[in-house]
Amino acid sequence: MSVESVPASEDATLEIVQMEVGLLQNFCEVIGCPATGEAAFVDPAFEVDRLLAAAEQRGWKVTSILLTHTHDDHIAGLDEAVAATGAVVRCHPVEVERVRAQAAKVEAVSDGERVAIGRGVVQALYTPGHTPGCVCWYLPEPGAVITGDVLFVGSCGGVSYPGSDPAAMVDSLQRRLGDLPEETKLYPGHDYGETPTSTLAWERLHNPALTNETVEAFCRYKRVRG
Repeated sequence: MSVESVPASEDATLEIVQMEVGLLQNFCEVIGCPATGEAAFVDPAFEVDRLLAAAEQRGWKVTSILLTHTHDDHIAGLDEAVAATGAVVRCHPVEVERVRAQAAKVEAVSDGERVAIGRGVVQALYTPGHTPGCVCWYLPEPGAVITGDVLFVGSCGGVSYPGSDPAAMVDSLQRRLGDLPEETKLYPGHDYGETPTSTLAWERLHNPALTNETVEAFCRYKRVRG
């Protein structure tokens, strides 16, 4: 299973460890602040023992669990991660009730809210479409966005699930993610592309989920590609 670690630069305060877990090509992330040892998991889906080991090897203590959404393949290991860490789970308000079945400490995050991880911050970007409560997590430093099933390398998440909304998805892709700098590094929720990560600049040029800019064009693309 692949592991990619992006260390904090001289200017950045957070390090991202991307890990492929399970049999569904899921990516989970461990975000840590080397200066303080505080850390967070993103979407602890499977192989939680490996996520815990990655944090322990770096001397990090996981205090937050950040969710992009609550499809089963993104939260299958949530109860195990919570039991091992005692971390606070943070998600969109519409996801809170479902998460409370697996975690005692749950906090709803509003659009644009910043969550501190040591000396760094991650920002919640409300990006509905795949589900009503999808959140992307933006790290101003080191300049990265964790997109769950909103945006993949070369494609995007499905919009045929209960609660999916193609128009909302187009708005999330074009406006919400469109506001981020081109050099922002993309960390998707699944290893479905030619590379594990990408940049928003590359995706805006080559990803049909972004080049089909209207709802009509986007829906035509999804009917063909699924």
